[in-house]
Amino acid sequence: MPDRGPGTRGTTPAKGSHARQRVALFVLIAAQFVVMLDTAVVNVALPSIQTDVGLTQTGVAWVVNAYFLCFGGFLLLSGRAADLFGSRRMFMLGSALFTATTLMAGLAPNETLLVIARALQGISAAVLSPAALSLVLLRFQGTGRAKAMGAWGAASAAGGAIGVSAGGLVTAALGWQWVFFLTVPITLLTFLAAPLLFAAPAGMGTRRSFDAWGAASVTGAALCLIYGTLSVAERGWFSIETIGGGVVGVALLGAFILIERQAVDPIVPLQVFRERTVSAGVLVGLLGGASRVSTFYLSALYLQQVLALSPGTAGFAMVPTSVAGFLVSLMLLPRIIMRLGAGPTLVLGLALLACGHFWLARTPADIGYWVDVLPGLLLAAAGVALSFTPSTMVIASGIPSTLTGLASGMANASSQIGGAFGIAAFSAIAAIATQAAGLAIGFRHAFSAAGVVAVIAAVVAAAYLRPGSGAPPPVRATPS
Repeated sequence: MPDRGPGTRGTTPAKGSHARQRVALFVLIAAQFVVMLDTAVVNVALPSIQTDVGLTQTGVAWVVNAYFLCFGGFLLLSGRAADLFGSRRMFMLGSALFTATTLMAGLAPNETLLVIARALQGISAAVLSPAALSLVLLRFQGTGRAKAMGAWGAASAAGGAIGVSAGGLVTAALGWQWVFFLTVPITLLTFLAAPLLFAAPAGMGTRRSFDAWGAASVTGAALCLIYGTLSVAERGWFSIETIGGGVVGVALLGAFILIERQAVDPIVPLQVFRERTVSAGVLVGLLGGASRVSTFYLSALYLQQVLALSPGTAGFAMVPTSVAGFLVSLMLLPRIIMRLGAGPTLVLGLALLACGHFWLARTPADIGYWVDVLPGLLLAAAGVALSFTPSTMVIASGIPSTLTGLASGMANASSQIGGAFGIAAFSAIAAIATQAAGLAIGFRHAFSAAGVVAVIAAVVAAAYLRPGSGAPPPVRATPS
């Protein structure tokens, strides 16, 4: 049994039944599915939202960016809070907040309230996702963890891919508000089920201080760096917003490092980065996240802007991607991890992701969906499925079992912050190339850049992650 910190005591069942375990896992991955769904679900619905709500071009960008900004910015803080205050407590808080803010987004009558709701959704997601993953890491061990993480990966991959599909289909059938309303029953269910499935902490144990200055500096650094990056596409590389966000973010990051060196109970113990699997895993998480998240973002725009598909048709065009990502995560991922380990599986996934982007970058003169688009989408979907979960496992394997919230926060933060950087950078590349040579060539450059980043991530993972990195523990630890 792993040691359990004060924030997680009591969350691992002693003799839980298999049925109870399956129900608990379903609740946890349902929460993650919704979180990932909302990173992509509005992309195809944006034109309809813009027309109905009267969004400005700035508003269109921030309906997407506000979620990424707050989700990525608050992940480390929320992950640590799960260790300090209890994973179940933070999971329930995140579920309740996500339900309320999702309703707020669907009912928003104007641009201001919609952007505020999306920002609050991002904060809610940052509370919910690390707490859910922390509960998975605590509740499942051995081969059970490999299977649970496979299901977690399936939910994550399916959430992002189905978000693109559902965004178009639901908008065409019911209106853009329902891309938000459809998820409300899921998060409400997770909130109601949590007290029945997960034991409450047995007490906070030793009184611990909260590293408020460390929390403020690292959250501020993440917010400023993401804001500066997201400003690239709208304002340009040399705008005040881009440069200012980068400078302030780097300054706050430096302050955070100094604060953590002196803190009695730091929010992120810097010694964890001495473990190669953690430091290299975070770097690979950033690079891999940039390529993974941009897959669905660029594809949604590509189908509508280059192939001129309607939102509904674009949604149908993404359905094979959703199915492929789900099946690979659920059926192949656990077996590959058990055979190869998480590190080599991560390299394989990143290589497939790169191949998918390079295929989409071909953009021949007479573009056809079945030959020029679908194979690339399927390769990318398999790559996303095989790289997302192993990246999390690699980082978690190098962090003490008492800090599962921190591990999940770092894994999620590296992926989401990388995703924000990727969307901004690849969008800027597409815009510059489009001005010079046309829309199709702009997307060619964007997909090519995303493929190169995936290759770099694969090389770093192969060079610095041990073959057994993130491999599941022996079978004897499997919960009954």
